[in-house]
Amino acid sequence: MNIPFTKFNRPALLFSAFMLFIAVGALFLKGLNLGLDFTGGVSVELKYESKADLEKIRGSLNEIDGANFVVLNFGSDEDVLIKFQSDESLNLNAETVIAKLQEDNYLGEVTKSETIFPQIGEELRDKGGIAILVAIFAILLYIIFRFQIKFGYGAIAALVHDVLIILGIFSLFNLTFDLSVLAALLAIVGYSLNDSIVVSDRIRENLLDKNAKGSADSLINLSLNQVLTRTIVTSFTTLLVLIALLVAGGAALQNFSLALSIGVVVGSYSSIVIVVGVLLGLNLSVKDMEKPKNEPEESYSLD
Repeated sequence: MNIPFTKFNRPALLFSAFMLFIAVGALFLKGLNLGLDFTGGVSVELKYESKADLEKIRGSLNEIDGANFVVLNFGSDEDVLIKFQSDESLNLNAETVIAKLQEDNYLGEVTKSETIFPQIGEELRDKGGIAILVAIFAILLYIIFRFQIKFGYGAIAALVHDVLIILGIFSLFNLTFDLSVLAALLAIVGYSLNDSIVVSDRIRENLLDKNAKGSADSLINLSLNQVLTRTIVTSFTTLLVLIALLVAGGAALQNFSLALSIGVVVGSYSSIVIVVGVLLGLNLSVKDMEKPKNEPEESYSLD
């Protein structure tokens, strides 16, 4: 199989630029629908003797004016988590919710009730953002040391592309961005890096191969065809698990599995399109891979 990836790289980059334009525009115009983990609020955990009827619980709570409740299972069908933003002016707190459910005979055993203050949410958001920035910086240093600085630029561009696309989708469709999605983003950072390193390693290996013939563009194209099967198989098997989690994992894991699913698809795409696009744009050549004469050559394959 010999797919001319480099031939279609420019149209693919234009498509990515269009997607990034929409994603960034959505983030600026709409922002993110932050969950209670970041905005602050109240969470109440209930335990029922049998499977809880979430629709009846939601119906009961929706009779309370001025509130937006999140009602979902966690752990099992008998465990229910209720989250909402408190409002003292409306006398909306945990006691109000418990009293309403008790009045409608939908109250289970209250196992936990806590208030998340906005300051804590802001701290979690800031630390999460710092964690992503630190990861990006560490990745850049690693790839520069392990490969060459042009590969580092490609990997970082792919990583930023993946994160912005996911954030843009969550903003565009008004999906809740909570701690589980932040955790998914950190996992996607690692997944995207792994894909980029596999592609970069094969490109470097072929450029260093003294028996290889052809231009840098043709060797890059050869490298992409060599790792294509691995990329498809890895992404497909990962997606099977994530789709199963999305379908059967319940509401508590829905946004987490959705973010990861998007990340796997976008990460596989960017490792081929964005990384290679940057390398082609920076005119990567065999000379870039040459080492000092006193430094032994090495060649690794992650495939």
